[in-house]
This record gives sequence, structure tokens and C-alpha cells, in this order.
Amino acid sequence: MFFSHTRTTLCTLVMSLLTLVGCTTTEVRTTAYTPLTVEDAAIAENRLLDVGIVQFNAGLDQEEEPEEDELVFPELRRAESRYIAVTLADALQSSQGWGAVRVIPSERTNIDVTVAGTIVKSDGETLTVDVTVTDSRGQVWFTKQYTEHASHYAYDRKHPTEGDAFQGIYNRISNDMLTYRQRLSSEYIAELRTISEIKFAQSFSPGAFDRYLVQDDEGLYQLTALPADNDPMLMRVRRVRERDYLFVDTLQGYYDTFVKSMETPYQEWRAMSYEEVKQMRELKRKARNNTIMGVAAIVGGIAAAGAGGGAARQAGNVAVAGGGYLVKSGFDRRSEAKMHIEALQELGDSMEAEVEPRIVELEDRTVTLSGSVENQYRQWRELLKEIYEVETGGMSDI
Repeated sequence: MFFSHTRTTLCTLVMSLLTLVGCTTTEVRTTAYTPLTVEDAAIAENRLLDVGIVQFNAGLDQEEEPEEDELVFPELRRAESRYIAVTLADALQSSQGWGAVRVIPSERTNIDVTVAGTIVKSDGETLTVDVTVTDSRGQVWFTKQYTEHASHYAYDRKHPTEGDAFQGIYNRISNDMLTYRQRLSSEYIAELRTISEIKFAQSFSPGAFDRYLVQDDEGLYQLTALPADNDPMLMRVRRVRERDYLFVDTLQGYYDTFVKSMETPYQEWRAMSYEEVKQMRELKRKARNNTIMGVAAIVGGIAAAGAGGGAARQAGNVAVAGGGYLVKSGFDRRSEAKMHIEALQELGDSMEAEVEPRIVELEDRTVTLSGSVENQYRQWRELLKEIYEVETGGMSDI
């Protein structure tokens, strides 16, 4: 009686374990994604807002440790941080709803609209990013997480698809930004453009321009007055700002060249990673199934071995041995999955960009900017301050 009850309980446990074996995974097999919304009418010049897309945060400093099977390669992520920003800039420009759209090395407060983002996940199969859009007044338009799953056909060499494998993400960000901008009044847009200019002027001459802006308790900027349009100091600032625009525009050439040079190996990596992720998931599923089936066999074998008869005990021993083999097979498959991870790590070693020194010709000298894009831009801003000081005769803060 006791054995019958135990066997019933064990059988129930075995059946429960075996039901888990039937778990399957789904695969995206459609190439459809959110279409890009395009401005349906020409926008007046005074309603155009310039956009700065900050090179995305690579997401390498997140507090939570990535899971063992999460594909995070520092060199690759840093390359992706540029690639994603440039691809998003292309989507915004294609929407025809903005002024100049530029990728910038670091966040600046004197651009009409700033887009900052962080890569949360990128493994060829799934792309997840956190995005925050803020205007020069300090108003946050929105903070949102976007996720897209690549189609099975996205990496099909026989039937290549147009656009990026995750084009839907860029289109959705662009659409959300366009929707928000379309709700803004002409007065608010004009105010943003003026605030951007005054904040740029403040970065060079705080003493001359601080009185035009105040910041409220919520951190939002308000205009208190406006300088005369022909103010000599403002005119000098505008000339410096034009030089800054020209330099940032040259950086766009670097970003475009970098993205084109990395596109082929990056797409190859994505395609391989997509397959690796699928294989890893399948291996883990089989490993889990084998382990569950092995445990079930061992449990059933123990029950049979305790039945008392010689034949039953022999069958139980065989079941236990077979279950042990299945458990071991599960562990072996986990090791194979780990090998796939290690293989992927080797693919991400050569993606970091090298930036050539940039030579800037001035009226009285030639300056060489060196280092990363971020360092070159930092050196350029310092040089702009020197130029401004020379043009104002060292009187910029009087």
C-alpha cells in the first residue's frame, strides 16, 4: 500500500517534469516593421529645430551583471554606440521634420533638441535601447525603452531586405519625436531656438549673457530679456557658432565613413550572432529537456528498484543508469553552448575605431587636433574660446 502511494506520487512528479519538455520557442519570420512617418508639408524655416544625437552609451557600466549567455563585447558595443546614433540620424533626416540633424560626441545644452540613448541589449536577434529626448529649455519630451526583434529573413543573403535589421526601432523613435514636435506652438519653438543661442553665448561669455536667462526650481530655462539683434557681442558669438557648426559637420563625415567601414563586418557579426543565439537557446532547451528526462528516469528507476521483484530491480537500475546518461548529456550541451559564447567573443575584438588627427587652419596658425572624436571636439571647443577671446580683445566678460 505504501509503495503504491509512493509510486503514484513519483509518477505524478515524472509527468509534471515531462510536461516541461514540450516548451518551444518562437521565431520572427516577417520582415514587416513600423513605417517611418514623413512630414506631409514643407515646414517654415522659423519652425525648424536642430537635433543633436549623442553617441549612444554602450551600456557597459550597468549595475546588473549580464547573464552568462548575454553577448556583451566592449569593443563591439562602442562601435555600435556610433552606428546606432548615425542610423537614427538618417531616419530623422528622412522624416523631413527637422533642421540640421547631427551626431555629436557628447551631450551639449545649446542644441534645440538632444537625443541621448543607452544600449540595453544587442545580440543580432534583439535590440533594446533606452532613449531620452530633451529640448534646450530643459523640458524632457519623453523617456522610453524601445525593443525590436530581427526577422529570420533579415540576414538572408539570398533574399536581402532593405534597411537595417532593426529599422523599426529607428522609425518608432523618429515618429514619436515628430508627433511631439507637431504639438508645439510656433512661440515655443521660437523660444527654444533663442534659448539655444543664448546658452551657446553663455558658454563663451557668461558675464555678458547670463542676465538673459534664468532657471526655475524645476530646472527649466526662461528668457528674461533679449539682446539687440545687432548687438556686437551677439554677432561675434554667431560667427563662432557658425564655425562650430562647420566643425561638427566635418565630424558627420567621420561618423558616416566609420559606419560604412564597419557595416560589412558588423552585419556579418549580426548574422552569425543571430544564428548563435538561436543555437544556444535550442541547446539550452535540449539540455534542460535531457536533464528533466534524466531526473524523471532516475526517479522512476528508484521507484522500480524498490518494487521488491528481481526483474523490477534490474529494470530500475537500467533506468537509473539511463537517467544518469541523460543528465550528463544535458551538462555536455551546456558546455557546447558556452563554446558558442566564446566563439562570439572572438568576433568582437577588432571593432574599435581609430581616428586620424585633424588639421585646422586659422588665420595666424595651424592647429592639429588628435585623439578620439570626443577628445578632438573637446580640443576644438577650447580653441573656439581662444578665438572668441582674441576677437573680443579679452573683454568678453565685461
